[in-house]
Amino acid sequence: MLATKEAVTGASIKKAIEGRDGKMLSSFYADDALVRVIDRNNPPSKPREIRGRAAITTFWDDICSRAMTHRVDTTIAQGDSLAFSQACAYPDGTKVFCAAMLELKDGKIARQTVVQAWDE
Repeated sequence: MLATKEAVTGASIKKAIEGRDGKMLSSFYADDALVRVIDRNNPPSKPREIRGRAAITTFWDDICSRAMTHRVDTTIAQGDSLAFSQACAYPDGTKVFCAAMLELKDGKIARQTVVQAWDE
């Protein structure tokens, strides 16, 4: 599938995530975007940082290639901010919950912070 020029909206994020479409997701980011991931292994004082669209593409390609389901439950947009929550499940029953906050600039994602919790 070719990258899309679809606008970054709650509906387009939901479509791309639930469709496991890494190319579409990657197309939403600015060239110099930053994604910060906070979880058990990457605490708030030292989050994982993924810089630039190329690295973000690799990140999404990995996630979208996994045998798991993704469900975007809630999206909220206001001005240049977009937030969503997501519930994921692996075939073995492991569940992941994710909340994300996105900052948009010129119609692209400039910064994203992801907080995720995994079953242990």
